[in-house]
Amino acid sequence: MLRTWIPANPVTAPATVSLSLEVEAASSVSALLCVPAIAWAGYVFAHGAGAGMTHAFMAAFATGLAERGIATLRYQFPYMERGSKRPDTPAVAQATVRAAVAEAARRLPGVPLFAGGKSFGGRMSSQAQALSAMPVVRGLVFVGFPLHAAGKPSDTRAAHLFEIGVPMLFLQGTRDALAEPALLRPLLQRLGDRATLAWFEDADHSFHVRARSGRSDADTLQSMLDTTAAWMRAHAAAATPQG
Repeated sequence: MLRTWIPANPVTAPATVSLSLEVEAASSVSALLCVPAIAWAGYVFAHGAGAGMTHAFMAAFATGLAERGIATLRYQFPYMERGSKRPDTPAVAQATVRAAVAEAARRLPGVPLFAGGKSFGGRMSSQAQALSAMPVVRGLVFVGFPLHAAGKPSDTRAAHLFEIGVPMLFLQGTRDALAEPALLRPLLQRLGDRATLAWFEDADHSFHVRARSGRSDADTLQSMLDTTAAWMRAHAAAATPQG
Protein backbone atom coordinates (compact mmCIF):
# COMPACT_ATOMS: atom_id res chain seq x y z
CA MET A 1 0.00 0.00 0.00
CA LEU A 2 1.38 3.39 -1.00
CA ARG A 3 1.52 5.73 1.99
CA THR A 4 1.82 9.50 2.10
CA TRP A 5 3.33 11.87 4.64
CA ILE A 6 1.14 14.83 5.62
CA PRO A 7 2.51 17.70 7.77
CA ALA A 8 0.58 18.40 10.99
CA ASN A 9 -0.51 21.68 9.46
CA PRO A 10 -0.03 21.68 5.66
CA VAL A 11 -0.93 25.36 5.40
CA THR A 12 1.65 26.74 7.82
CA ALA A 13 4.32 24.02 7.74
CA PRO A 14 7.56 25.41 6.26
CA ALA A 15 8.39 24.22 2.76
CA THR A 16 12.02 23.62 3.69
CA VAL A 17 13.50 22.76 7.09
CA SER A 18 17.20 23.05 7.98
CA LEU A 19 18.67 19.99 9.69
CA SER A 20 21.97 18.74 11.03
CA LEU A 21 23.02 15.16 10.26
CA GLU A 22 25.40 13.20 12.45
CA VAL A 23 27.71 11.31 10.10
CA GLU A 24 30.30 10.04 12.52
CA ALA A 25 31.01 10.63 16.20
CA ALA A 26 33.00 13.79 15.47
CA SER A 27 31.30 14.95 12.28
CA SER A 28 28.00 16.54 11.34
CA VAL A 29 26.73 18.15 8.14
CA SER A 30 23.92 20.47 7.14
CA ALA A 31 20.81 19.26 5.33
CA LEU A 32 17.61 20.68 3.88
CA LEU A 33 14.32 18.78 4.03
CA CYS A 34 11.71 19.98 1.55
CA VAL A 35 8.26 18.41 1.98
CA PRO A 36 5.19 19.23 -0.11
CA ALA A 37 1.75 19.37 1.51
CA ILE A 38 1.24 15.69 0.69
CA ALA A 39 4.29 13.58 -0.17
CA TRP A 40 3.88 10.24 -1.94
CA ALA A 41 7.65 9.64 -2.35
CA GLY A 42 10.95 10.97 -1.07
CA TYR A 43 14.34 11.50 -2.71
CA VAL A 44 17.62 11.63 -0.77
CA PHE A 45 19.46 14.03 -3.07
CA ALA A 46 23.26 14.36 -2.91
CA HIS A 47 25.18 17.20 -4.55
CA GLY A 48 27.95 17.05 -7.13
CA ALA A 49 31.67 17.40 -6.53
CA GLY A 50 31.96 21.11 -7.28
CA ALA A 51 28.84 22.67 -5.75
CA GLY A 52 26.86 22.06 -2.57
CA MET A 53 23.24 21.43 -1.75
CA THR A 54 22.19 25.08 -2.16
CA HIS A 55 23.36 25.36 -5.78
CA ALA A 56 20.63 26.79 -8.03
CA PHE A 57 20.23 23.54 -9.96
CA MET A 58 19.84 21.51 -6.77
CA ALA A 59 17.29 23.96 -5.40
CA ALA A 60 15.32 24.04 -8.66
CA PHE A 61 15.28 20.25 -8.88
CA ALA A 62 14.04 19.94 -5.29
CA THR A 63 11.36 22.57 -5.84
CA GLY A 64 10.22 20.88 -9.04
CA LEU A 65 9.93 17.53 -7.31
CA ALA A 66 7.93 19.09 -4.46
CA GLU A 67 5.50 20.45 -7.03
CA ARG A 68 5.02 16.84 -8.13
CA GLY A 69 4.44 15.52 -4.61
CA ILE A 70 7.98 14.29 -3.93
CA ALA A 71 9.87 15.30 -0.79
CA THR A 72 13.64 15.80 -0.93
CA LEU A 73 16.43 15.65 1.60
CA ARG A 74 19.47 17.54 0.33
CA TYR A 75 22.67 17.40 2.35
CA GLN A 76 26.31 18.40 2.35
CA PHE A 77 29.23 16.04 2.18
CA PRO A 78 31.76 16.80 4.96
CA TYR A 79 34.37 18.30 2.61
CA MET A 80 31.81 20.76 1.25
CA GLU A 81 30.70 21.62 4.77
CA ARG A 82 34.32 22.50 5.60
CA GLY A 83 34.72 24.59 2.48
CA SER A 84 37.28 22.23 0.98
CA LYS A 85 37.54 21.58 -2.77
CA ARG A 86 38.84 18.05 -2.34
CA PRO A 87 36.02 15.46 -2.16
CA ASP A 88 35.85 13.06 0.75
CA THR A 89 37.15 9.51 0.52
CA PRO A 90 34.54 7.00 -0.66
CA ALA A 91 34.21 5.61 2.88
CA VAL A 92 33.34 9.03 4.33
CA ALA A 93 31.05 9.92 1.44
CA GLN A 94 29.22 6.60 1.69
CA ALA A 95 28.78 7.04 5.45
CA THR A 96 27.22 10.42 4.74
CA VAL A 97 24.81 8.90 2.23
CA ARG A 98 23.76 6.31 4.80
CA ALA A 99 23.23 8.95 7.48
CA ALA A 100 21.06 10.99 5.10
CA VAL A 101 18.96 7.97 4.07
CA ALA A 102 18.45 7.03 7.72
CA GLU A 103 17.36 10.58 8.54
CA ALA A 104 14.93 10.66 5.62
CA ALA A 105 13.41 7.36 6.74
CA ARG A 106 12.96 8.78 10.24
CA ARG A 107 11.46 12.05 9.03
CA LEU A 108 9.20 10.48 6.39
CA PRO A 109 7.88 7.29 7.96
CA GLY A 110 6.11 5.01 5.51
CA VAL A 111 6.96 7.12 2.46
CA PRO A 112 8.76 5.21 -0.34
CA LEU A 113 12.33 6.49 -0.50
CA PHE A 114 14.74 6.81 -3.40
CA ALA A 115 18.37 7.91 -3.25
CA GLY A 116 20.98 9.27 -5.64
CA GLY A 117 22.12 12.67 -6.71
CA LYS A 118 23.97 14.91 -9.08
CA SER A 119 27.16 13.40 -10.58
CA PHE A 120 29.55 12.60 -7.69
CA GLY A 121 26.65 12.42 -5.23
CA GLY A 122 24.85 9.86 -7.34
CA ARG A 123 27.96 7.72 -7.71
CA MET A 124 28.61 7.77 -3.96
CA SER A 125 25.00 6.74 -3.36
CA SER A 126 25.30 3.81 -5.75
CA GLN A 127 28.60 2.73 -4.20
CA ALA A 128 26.98 2.75 -0.77
CA GLN A 129 24.07 0.67 -2.04
CA ALA A 130 26.36 -1.78 -3.80
CA LEU A 131 28.62 -2.25 -0.79
CA SER A 132 25.79 -2.86 1.70
CA ALA A 133 22.22 -2.40 0.53
CA MET A 134 20.08 0.15 2.36
CA PRO A 135 16.78 -1.73 2.77
CA VAL A 136 14.57 1.38 2.71
CA VAL A 137 15.85 2.50 -0.69
CA ARG A 138 13.38 1.57 -3.45
CA GLY A 139 15.60 2.77 -6.28
CA LEU A 140 18.41 5.10 -7.34
CA VAL A 141 18.12 8.22 -9.49
CA PHE A 142 21.29 9.54 -11.13
CA VAL A 143 21.25 13.14 -12.32
CA GLY A 144 24.17 12.87 -14.72
CA PHE A 145 26.08 9.72 -13.78
CA PRO A 146 29.85 10.47 -14.09
CA LEU A 147 30.92 7.39 -16.01
CA HIS A 148 34.45 8.67 -16.59
CA ALA A 149 36.64 11.76 -16.36
CA ALA A 150 36.34 14.27 -19.19
CA GLY A 151 38.39 13.16 -22.17
CA LYS A 152 39.17 9.76 -20.63
CA PRO A 153 36.45 7.36 -21.83
CA SER A 154 36.11 4.27 -19.64
CA ASP A 155 33.36 2.31 -17.93
CA THR A 156 35.35 1.03 -14.93
CA ARG A 157 33.57 3.44 -12.58
CA ALA A 158 30.34 1.57 -13.25
CA ALA A 159 31.47 -1.95 -12.29
CA HIS A 160 29.73 -1.68 -8.90
CA LEU A 161 26.34 -1.06 -10.53
CA PHE A 162 26.07 -4.77 -11.27
CA GLU A 163 26.00 -5.42 -7.50
CA ILE A 164 22.84 -3.34 -7.07
CA GLY A 165 19.46 -5.05 -7.07
CA VAL A 166 17.09 -2.05 -6.98
CA PRO A 167 15.88 -0.19 -10.09
CA MET A 168 18.05 2.68 -11.36
CA LEU A 169 17.12 5.74 -13.42
CA PHE A 170 19.84 7.50 -15.40
CA LEU A 171 19.10 11.09 -16.49
CA GLN A 172 21.80 11.89 -19.03
CA GLY A 173 22.59 14.68 -21.47
CA THR A 174 23.63 13.71 -24.99
CA ARG A 175 26.60 16.15 -24.77
CA ASP A 176 27.77 15.00 -21.33
CA ALA A 177 31.58 14.92 -21.46
CA LEU A 178 31.61 12.60 -18.43
CA ALA A 179 29.43 9.91 -19.98
CA GLU A 180 30.04 9.05 -23.62
CA PRO A 181 26.75 7.69 -25.04
CA ALA A 182 28.64 5.00 -26.95
CA LEU A 183 29.92 3.65 -23.62
CA LEU A 184 26.93 4.30 -21.40
CA ARG A 185 24.22 2.80 -23.60
CA PRO A 186 25.67 -0.74 -23.92
CA LEU A 187 26.69 -0.72 -20.25
CA LEU A 188 23.12 -0.04 -19.13
CA GLN A 189 21.78 -2.61 -21.57
CA ARG A 190 23.85 -5.19 -19.72
CA LEU A 191 22.11 -4.18 -16.51
CA GLY A 192 18.84 -5.26 -18.08
CA ASP A 193 15.53 -4.32 -16.45
CA ARG A 194 17.30 -2.72 -13.48
CA ALA A 195 18.34 0.29 -15.57
CA THR A 196 16.22 2.96 -17.26
CA LEU A 197 18.05 5.49 -19.43
CA ALA A 198 16.53 8.86 -20.26
CA TRP A 199 18.45 11.01 -22.76
CA PHE A 200 18.06 14.82 -22.86
CA GLU A 201 18.96 16.18 -26.25
CA ASP A 202 21.90 18.62 -26.44
CA ALA A 203 22.30 18.77 -22.63
CA ASP A 204 25.80 18.77 -21.17
CA HIS A 205 26.85 17.48 -17.73
CA SER A 206 25.22 20.50 -16.09
CA PHE A 207 22.09 19.96 -18.25
CA HIS A 208 22.72 23.18 -20.11
CA VAL A 209 21.48 23.23 -23.71
CA ARG A 210 22.61 25.53 -26.49
CA ALA A 211 20.21 28.11 -27.90
CA ARG A 212 20.47 26.58 -31.36
CA SER A 213 18.92 23.37 -30.00
CA GLY A 214 15.54 25.09 -29.94
CA ARG A 215 15.11 24.24 -26.27
CA SER A 216 15.97 26.01 -23.03
CA ASP A 217 17.52 24.84 -19.79
CA ALA A 218 14.09 25.28 -18.19
CA ASP A 219 12.50 23.00 -20.80
CA THR A 220 15.11 20.35 -20.09
CA LEU A 221 14.63 20.61 -16.34
CA GLN A 222 10.87 20.18 -16.64
CA SER A 223 11.34 17.10 -18.81
CA MET A 224 13.79 15.66 -16.27
CA LEU A 225 11.36 16.27 -13.42
CA ASP A 226 8.45 14.71 -15.28
CA THR A 227 10.57 11.69 -16.16
CA THR A 228 11.73 11.29 -12.56
CA ALA A 229 8.23 11.58 -11.11
CA ALA A 230 6.78 9.07 -13.57
CA TRP A 231 9.59 6.59 -12.92
CA MET A 232 9.27 6.94 -9.14
CA ARG A 233 5.50 6.48 -9.38
CA ALA A 234 6.07 3.22 -11.25
CA HIS A 235 8.46 1.91 -8.58
CA ALA A 236 7.12 3.48 -5.37
CA ALA A 237 4.81 0.58 -4.60
CA ALA A 238 7.49 -2.11 -5.00
CA ALA A 239 6.83 -4.69 -2.32
CA THR A 240 10.39 -5.75 -1.51
CA PRO A 241 13.29 -3.26 -1.75
CA GLN A 242 16.80 -4.69 -1.93
CA GLY A 243 17.87 -5.89 1.49
